[in-house]
Amino acid sequence: MADRRAPEREWVSFEDEDEYRTWVFDVTFLLSRWSCIYGNGCQGVLTGPTPEREQGCCSYGAHFTDQADADRVVAVATTLDAAEWQFRSEGLRKGIVKKSSSSKDGEPRVTRMVDEACLFLNRPGFEGGVGCALHLAAIRRDERPMDYKPDVCWQLPLRRDDREDGDGHVISTVGEWGRSGWGEGGAEFHWWCTEAREAFAGSEPLFRTMVAELEAMVGEAVHRRLVAYLDVRVAGGVPLPHPAVR
Repeated sequence: MADRRAPEREWVSFEDEDEYRTWVFDVTFLLSRWSCIYGNGCQGVLTGPTPEREQGCCSYGAHFTDQADADRVVAVATTLDAAEWQFRSEGLRKGIVKKSSSSKDGEPRVTRMVDEACLFLNRPGFEGGVGCALHLAAIRRDERPMDYKPDVCWQLPLRRDDREDGDGHVISTVGEWGRSGWGEGGAEFHWWCTEAREAFAGSEPLFRTMVAELEAMVGEAVHRRLVAYLDVRVAGGVPLPHPAVR
């Protein structure tokens, strides 16, 4: 008997014109109205609701993708002053980057933690503003937060996963960063934003609100093809609703 259950996700894939690679995109998430609700309903990623801490997803150190990612963030951090970054003195004195307990030599490291959260997180009551010091500084300087923050931080809630199938061909999947993206610890979260209906109240589809992030993740040519497809898809009918809002 045919499976008559409604599909959970809509996907699209196409071959890369310049590389031996297939791109796979989560259309359902990219067409959703997800938007970050940090400070406006975000409950944080601890084992219980902690909106009063205003930690968002910064309760843990951010894993750097590579040394270049870490070097870029460290260089930016040295340009912040004490009025912008609450833990500047401690960060510069003890170091910003720390090797995690699960890391092996050569693997990415993480941002150091201070008082049970990332050292870049300005806490409630700080005159320079609560939230990521890197993000806030970029906005004040009229620059892009993604040029200041660790890769994993500016990409969230998007995630790119590259897998080689054995003969050099790569399958690159771009979609939602779910609980599983955090490893085993993700199952312990009391709340996660891509599962929360209240986080899907944006005025535009995600692929239009995260243009710069998507282009940086996939490249200009692939991004252009993706947007052309999604524009046609939006004009062609009502997209499959995201599971969080069904």
